[in-house]
Amino acid sequence: MPRLHGEFHRIHRVGWLRASVLGANDGIISTASLMLGIAASGSTHQTVLIAGVASLVAGAMSMAAGEYVSVHSQADTEQADLAREQGELNDDHHAEHRELTAIYIERGLKPDLAKEVATQLMAHDALGAHARDELGITLHTTARPLQAAWTSAASFAAGAAWPLSVAALVPVAAMPLIVGASALGALAVLGALGSRAGGAPLLRGAVRVSLWGAVAMAVTSLIGSRIGTAL
Repeated sequence: MPRLHGEFHRIHRVGWLRASVLGANDGIISTASLMLGIAASGSTHQTVLIAGVASLVAGAMSMAAGEYVSVHSQADTEQADLAREQGELNDDHHAEHRELTAIYIERGLKPDLAKEVATQLMAHDALGAHARDELGITLHTTARPLQAAWTSAASFAAGAAWPLSVAALVPVAAMPLIVGASALGALAVLGALGSRAGGAPLLRGAVRVSLWGAVAMAVTSLIGSRIGTAL
């Protein structure tokens, strides 16, 4: 019996990976930036920490709600397309067979082979064949609203907890340097891990995430210092 060739692919990670990386990245950047901006305005240590906790809670809830609504809309669209496709299969099975055959011919199969492949696949799972090859809906890419919501909320909270914990241990005067540096370090690690999980170059992911984090923290610190001076 021939030995099966084992292959490793990462497409099955796309749903939770996108939500978790986005959530943690947003948690670090938004919470660190907010605290640095408030610290730069001359606020007390307690005020900065309260703002950080509020950012963690509000951000996690916002990420969960936003992801749920967004991904649920995608899921609704997918379900509507599948229902429409099932109706077309029920109304005119032969037309759908010709449509699937044409798709395989366009992808490079000879007409006779394309017709036979369409026949066998539709005999096994007609809706699944059309969902995959006509609509582009597969098990690995289908929308999962609850998974995306909880992943985003948890990852945001985890990301926000890092700069908040560091800020709790240092005085306000040291926050721009210590909190900023620790947040950038965490962003670099996060970017590298996300790139590794997705099979992309580590350095590119680390630099990309850290750069935008640095810009966000610099801008909010500048605004905070201007507001503090004005007041």
